[in-house]
Amino acid sequence: MRTAFQRVCIVAVLAFLGGCAVGVVREEPASGAALEAEQLYKQGDFDHAAQAFLQLAEAHSGDRAHYRLRAAEAFHENGDIDAVAQTLEGIKPRRLGSEELVRYNLLEAELALNRHDATRAMQYLDYAPATIAMPLRLRALELRARAQADAGNALASARTRAELDRWLGGADRQQNETQIVATLQPLGPEALKTQALSLMPGDPLRPWLDMALRQSGQALPLVVMRPNQAVGAVQQGEREGFRAAHRIALLLPGSGPLQAVAQPVRDGFFTAHFADANPQRAEIYVYDSGGTAAEAVAAYQKAAASGVDRIVGPLSRDAVSAVFAQGHLPVPVLALNQPERGETPPPGSVAFGLTPDAEAAQAAEHVRERGITRAVIITATEDWAERAALAFRAQFESRNAQIVGEARVQEGEVNFSTMIRQAFTGVTPVSNAAPAPGAAPATADTAIFISMRPQQARLLLPQLKLAGFANVPVFATSHIYSGNNNPGMDRDLDGVEFCDAPWLFDAVLSLPKRSEIVRSLDSARGAGGRLFAMGMDAYALLPYMDWLAQRPDSYLAGATGQLAEDNLGRVQRLLTWARFDNGTPHPVNGLQMSAAPLP
Repeated sequence: MRTAFQRVCIVAVLAFLGGCAVGVVREEPASGAALEAEQLYKQGDFDHAAQAFLQLAEAHSGDRAHYRLRAAEAFHENGDIDAVAQTLEGIKPRRLGSEELVRYNLLEAELALNRHDATRAMQYLDYAPATIAMPLRLRALELRARAQADAGNALASARTRAELDRWLGGADRQQNETQIVATLQPLGPEALKTQALSLMPGDPLRPWLDMALRQSGQALPLVVMRPNQAVGAVQQGEREGFRAAHRIALLLPGSGPLQAVAQPVRDGFFTAHFADANPQRAEIYVYDSGGTAAEAVAAYQKAAASGVDRIVGPLSRDAVSAVFAQGHLPVPVLALNQPERGETPPPGSVAFGLTPDAEAAQAAEHVRERGITRAVIITATEDWAERAALAFRAQFESRNAQIVGEARVQEGEVNFSTMIRQAFTGVTPVSNAAPAPGAAPATADTAIFISMRPQQARLLLPQLKLAGFANVPVFATSHIYSGNNNPGMDRDLDGVEFCDAPWLFDAVLSLPKRSEIVRSLDSARGAGGRLFAMGMDAYALLPYMDWLAQRPDSYLAGATGQLAEDNLGRVQRLLTWARFDNGTPHPVNGLQMSAAPLP
């Protein structure tokens, strides 16, 4: 039985056949009988079409190969594999044109796969798919992936499907992505990790290895980019890498549960726009992306048809996945989140999001740079916190370090004594008092990583100190900081270091200061400040998207961090580290970054 994707591939091939010549000269113009046979085919009457093509093959000896191939394709559409095999036996391949020979080979390859002969199937697929027309290329890639999987080469099959994925859209892309993970998962966690180590940075197979690994509750460490060349250097009166956008569409939900999230993003985007010193600023058109993935796709299509040259959004992960799943996008997208399944953006498009995974990975790197080799993980139970815990563990262990304990803080819980005992089972407390005779402070090389809301952290930190862990350094994701200075309530967080957007601390030169903006825009207050900064960065990234894509060593000093683009079309953020002191967070070492001039 054919999969839905295989059926779509065949329909695409038929559409291709109906729209162009196939590279061979017929001995005579198509007869009425030939046109009638093709009409039967288009109407889905494949059995009668096949018989009509066979009669044409007998009547026109010079075109016998052509008509028998059409008959075989009709039998194939009718699901009569035996008839396909019998019909192909009567074809001399040398009598076929170049495109017809590809179609002949694809049928032979599928027959071989039906006979469980992957080796023979690969012989018929031994050509570069990029040299053939797109509908045939899609079918060739799908057949090659099946042959590689049947031959026991799961990695090659997954890589072929990853190549295929960029050209698919809708349900076909989702089905293909599911198949990639299903192909890789049986290899097991250790084999997946080993394979990932052998890949070059930016290899398109890496996200799929990570997705397969996550099925077993593990993850791959992230590649933390450390770019060293700022964009926007003025060369002969022009900014290097700058390519202005003229008409920009901003896709954000105008109502529903994400409206409150969208507002600070929108305000930040327009703040950057109005601060733009360019006298010929781009025109901005706002489209309601709705509350569903389908509505976001419709908004993208409407914006693309309006003649814009850049589209920013949508905002939710499922909406980003749906927009990317359309395949090739006529207008490039700067998505405001990472896709739900970790898919690679279509060529020319970029995914930009504030992800807990990236924060946790940088926290692990930061801890290891301190020479610390052991850590205890304590996080909340929400999805973002679980992702942070997984990312920290993967990154920390990849740096020859060890997780010695792990626990979760339950929503509404106030007494953490039992949880602390369980998390620190293998760790000796260090109290302010002198240690007992013969006891050693086993926590000298140990840190605590937390990812939770400030309300939970304010309860946890005093209890950690009471349990004897007052001298153990604590590192956190940005979630620990509410975004508002509250020295009275945050004094219990003193000493905690966390990574966050530098704009929250006015640590980015040449950008509008947050301390001034919050006086007039409530959306820049609190945790909304990060989303506001993200909106500013989205505007600033647009003219440098192409430049950053080609130069991974380049970065834009943005409001949310130093922004660079990896080889998978994702904007990576290098964050600022801050520390609570007397209840107020301050950037570590008073760090300030110089931003590129606003476009």
